Amino acid sequence: MGRPRLYCGQACRQRAYEQRSATAKAGLSADVVLVTRAELDGLQDRLFQLRCAIEDVQTLLTEKPTKAELARSLEELVRSTGRLDRLWLNGKAAGG
Repeated sequence: MGRPRLYCGQACRQRAYEQRSATAKAGLSADVVLVTRAELDGLQDRLFQLRCAIEDVQTLLTEKPTKAELARSLEELVRSTGRLDRLWLNGKAAGG
């Protein structure tokens, strides 16, 4: 009943408020997303791992892989993708 929740909890609501306040104080537009250098580096690492997993599957498909080889490669691709599922941004803090 009622409006759908925007945040998973009070901590996420607070982080979103702090981010909105920081962007406003800095004179940035509302569509700017602020992340720390560590968060950006982590995202780039995960995207690189995903790209490598995709390339491994593509390479394997040009060969004659066994079922086990293909399964291992696809499992790695799924594992790499799973690390990215926490990064949805829709007006609230990541993880919110």
